[in-house]
Amino acid sequence: MKVNKNIQVKGKPQKWKDVRSKRCRSSIKSSNLNSSPVMVKMVKEHQASMKKKPSLKRLKNKPKTVPEKKKNSPSGFKKLESQANGCSKFALNDEIENLPDFMEGSESVHINGMETSEESEEVPGSRLEGEALHHCAQRGNQQNRAVLVMQKNQTLCFRGKCIVTCLYGRVEVMGFTIDEGQKSYPLFSPASHCPLTLRALGHTDYVRDDRTEASNILEDYLSAASRKKLVKKVTPTSSIILLEPLETPLTHFLSSFTHLSELFSPPVSELMSAVLDTPLNGLGVIPLASNIEGLKISRSCRDALGTVINACKGDIDGCAVILVCGVKNVGKSTFIRILINTLLNHTSNVDYLEGDLGQTEFTPPGCLSLSTVKEPLLGPPFTHQVTPDHMIYYGQSSCETDLDGYLESLKSLWRRRPQSREIPVIINTMGWVKGLGFQLLVDLIRFLPVTHVVQLSHGVSTQCSSLTPDFLRMAQGYQTHPPSQTALDELTERHCPPKTYTHLNVQSEFRGVARQGTAKHQRSNEQRELSLLGYLSQLQSDDPGPVRPLHTLTPYQVPSTAVALGVIHCEVAPSHMFYAINASLVGLCCLAEKVTSKGGPVILSQATLCPCVGFGVLRGIDTARGLYFLLTPVDPSVLRNVNCLLLGAISLPSCILTEQPSFEGEMPYVTADYSFDLTGAGKIRVFKGLMRPSLMGVK
Repeated sequence: MKVNKNIQVKGKPQKWKDVRSKRCRSSIKSSNLNSSPVMVKMVKEHQASMKKKPSLKRLKNKPKTVPEKKKNSPSGFKKLESQANGCSKFALNDEIENLPDFMEGSESVHINGMETSEESEEVPGSRLEGEALHHCAQRGNQQNRAVLVMQKNQTLCFRGKCIVTCLYGRVEVMGFTIDEGQKSYPLFSPASHCPLTLRALGHTDYVRDDRTEASNILEDYLSAASRKKLVKKVTPTSSIILLEPLETPLTHFLSSFTHLSELFSPPVSELMSAVLDTPLNGLGVIPLASNIEGLKISRSCRDALGTVINACKGDIDGCAVILVCGVKNVGKSTFIRILINTLLNHTSNVDYLEGDLGQTEFTPPGCLSLSTVKEPLLGPPFTHQVTPDHMIYYGQSSCETDLDGYLESLKSLWRRRPQSREIPVIINTMGWVKGLGFQLLVDLIRFLPVTHVVQLSHGVSTQCSSLTPDFLRMAQGYQTHPPSQTALDELTERHCPPKTYTHLNVQSEFRGVARQGTAKHQRSNEQRELSLLGYLSQLQSDDPGPVRPLHTLTPYQVPSTAVALGVIHCEVAPSHMFYAINASLVGLCCLAEKVTSKGGPVILSQATLCPCVGFGVLRGIDTARGLYFLLTPVDPSVLRNVNCLLLGAISLPSCILTEQPSFEGEMPYVTADYSFDLTGAGKIRVFKGLMRPSLMGVK
């Protein structure tokens, strides 16, 4: 792709490692956090109730005190063996047991395929809430930050966003353990997903001079009076964490839209349980009371995690390849995040193969990708949009129109993975587990060297057959077929045994399982919109300031003779191509053959699936000069390899076009003078993979 260097705007993807150095340090007041009328009303009611009831609410079970060390004991402590990501090594059984309870509980509120429990079996006093937070948390004397002392197994369930640093001990969140001395990590707990839970793990492997060491650590963050209060709470098994405000181009960009302004505030169903008067609220962290529960792990899920992690740590032939499958909204994505985070406690990298077009983890929807995960996933997909190692733009949120292209794309991505790499691989699949969708699952297990199949289900009824090795031998796939058993085949199997793997069944028992969330920001289309907005936020500058709308960004000028135009999801006449592709999201792809032109635009007669390096917004077309105006966060060095712009069924969120600030006059690209009742007004969809029932022999 040839670009005009004079107007290039270098927009690099925002990475977590840059958040700590470039985040906004401006003071955030509690009034700014609770700016909505509902939140202001809740604050006033809470403050009024506090005046009427000045008595303190004490914990039912106080943490047991630990006797101090003898005077002749050494003041230092024994250092643990270093492990991946700076995490210390500890027993696997303890690690699995320390995970939050997930998918357990009788009464629950459904949140995006997960749940919050109303009847938890939590140990009394283990949740930090109410007055307890005033005794174990203190605000910093100079900067807008807070220090929190947590006893072992205490939890903090919250809404909001923050940067967490472990100063003393260790804590766990979403399966990932953060040790003291490790770098800071951003935490995102929006209303679109279950609230995050921080759990203190403490130290059990050595004895340390807890009071003296903790006082020295807190000296850099708190005043003498605040430090004296917190030191009294410190025991050898305590954990001390530092919480700081988190403001990134992503959060700044999302909050600029009216319907997302309170994305990181508690939803209406949790407002009555939000603890609004604590030292943490001004940081962007809103603690939740004990009647709101975070993720809960069932016994079968806990056992499956332990089996997979033990296999990855053990001597396995090659590397562990874990395929996760199940019906929609059964908890596949959450299980995968916990699994990846737990594996990162033991290894520096985890490979991830994306096979779900609708609910992608690292890319906008409609993509199949292969990524190397090096950082923990401590938020929803829209908070960690990154460029994968290899990506193919399929262009749709479902593969029903081209099943063969879907399978060939996944096989192509797998072949690009270095076969000599011996790190765990996790494969995510679609929630389509009936009919042809189930046959695609059978094909994937046969095509890929799968060592573990984790199948999530719910209830007593079976959503699909159990994908055990014995069942797979006789199962019918879309491209593969079961062998016809003969005497010769039985003799051959003795020397070449059939493919085998470990099948793990995880039972999801929470209320509302397999039903799409009905609250705000929890529907599938809203999740896809958030992922797209998360990707487009990379167009924003890292410097604090007002959000820059699309019409104020300087685009790249791309000659129409340098790139080809193609449409994946439907048929478009060449004369209408510019109308279809203008003001649309396009995949920046790399065709194997060279693009040649005789002076006019190059239009593909049939769009093919090809490698994709990112996405852009085609904000305008100059037909007179033969130029495309493209907005994209992709680095210019990568853009030089792009020679194709592909249009798919993934459209720009409407808020991008309708809520552009500081725009006067008629809004571009937006019109109400359009009727879908006209013949030819809708898209003509082409189904490449589905045969008619008459051709399949189905009556």
